[in-house]
Amino acid sequence: MAILKARVQALRHEADGIVSMELRPATDAVPFPEFEAGAHIDLHLPNGLVRNYSLMNPDTGVRQYRIAVLNDRHSRGGSRYVHEQLRVGTILDISEPRNHFTLDRGAEYSVLVAGGIGVTPLLGMLHALAAAGKPAEFIYCARSRREAAFIEDIQSCAAQTGIGLACHFDDERGGPPDLARLLQGRSAEAHFYCCGPGPMLDAFERVCAELGYAHVHIERFAAAEEATNPAQPEADAGGYSVELRRSARTLHVPAGKPLLDVLLEAGVSHDYSCREGLCGACETRVLDGEVEHRDSILTKSEREANNTMMVCVSGCRKGPLVLDL
Repeated sequence: MAILKARVQALRHEADGIVSMELRPATDAVPFPEFEAGAHIDLHLPNGLVRNYSLMNPDTGVRQYRIAVLNDRHSRGGSRYVHEQLRVGTILDISEPRNHFTLDRGAEYSVLVAGGIGVTPLLGMLHALAAAGKPAEFIYCARSRREAAFIEDIQSCAAQTGIGLACHFDDERGGPPDLARLLQGRSAEAHFYCCGPGPMLDAFERVCAELGYAHVHIERFAAAEEATNPAQPEADAGGYSVELRRSARTLHVPAGKPLLDVLLEAGVSHDYSCREGLCGACETRVLDGEVEHRDSILTKSEREANNTMMVCVSGCRKGPLVLDL
């Protein structure tokens, strides 16, 4: 995947603990690649860290990319660097946009549910639906109004277009949102989208299943528990073998070792970024074998189809594992 050069054009305070960043092409004559609502980019920070952030501006132009960063109190150095050290004018490497949280523009009705900083990909979706005149509603949940970034933008868009808007702030309501109450009564043909903290996403998926909603889409901004603490063993205690069909090579993957590391150590050139099964950069086509999926991207049906895997966290459940590499 190509690496782009971007200039930090502006940094803005958007809410408590949240700054937005406007990126412009470092070379003005070279526009950024096009993208669709729900896409994200990798941000290569000067301190050597790579982090993934959703694009939140409307996908109608490629003269700028806009992202927002929460100063996470559990930061491992990425968000803290952005908030404390990054400056306007800095030239950064970024990836081309990738999208595993695609908006279905043909849906008869769309429900967008944001939790905190999870508002960022949904903001782009909101503007895309509004521009297309599609019926939709936006449900915004945050711990407080002070932490609800872009709330005025969302309120203005809803008022101008007739898109429904419901807000839930924990400190005003005395607790977290009742998703069952907020989501009940919608058409079974509607599409439901959610981005937010892990517990909220888990509750969202559970409630949608209980309500019989089939068109459910989520995006995580932290790795699922199974990616960081895999509960299932590799194909056997001695690891497994992987055949690289196009390279005509077979490699051994020791138990507990990431497949990506084995590929890189063997000199196989392969894209990767987050190493947590979040960004999709390392997605690889599976030709044979049963994958032990540990990523936070593929849906249940995509996992069952067994057509691709994220080699940074996933492994082999039943071999032989054959990849299109």
